[in-house]
Amino acid sequence: QAPFVESGGGLVQPGGSLRLSCVTSGIDFSSQPIAWYRQAPGKQRDVVATITREYSTHYSLSVKGRFDISRDNTRNTVYLQMNALKPEDTALYYCNLWPSDFAQSWGQGTQVTVSS
Repeated sequence: QAPFVESGGGLVQPGGSLRLSCVTSGIDFSSQPIAWYRQAPGKQRDVVATITREYSTHYSLSVKGRFDISRDNTRNTVYLQMNALKPEDTALYYCNLWPSDFAQSWGQGTQVTVSS
């Protein structure tokens, strides 16, 4: 089983919200910085948001103020609350270790489609 299993994606209208979840296994979750990444068709995979073990967060400029990353170490789970979604947020979303140089096997991801 991949260390990361993402869920929560779907089809949403512009301006809508989604909450993604990522359950991890086989890693020392509470000590690891975790990131949400996304990859749109024909584009490279980019970092969207990161959270350290000290709960310090960082966001890409394109999502800052709209997305919120959080983690629950008791559930080995990281979340991504996405608000005010835009069509350009359409992508396959993944979670993994951060920075990406330390990434483990990638999961299936969860598809987010923003369209009217």
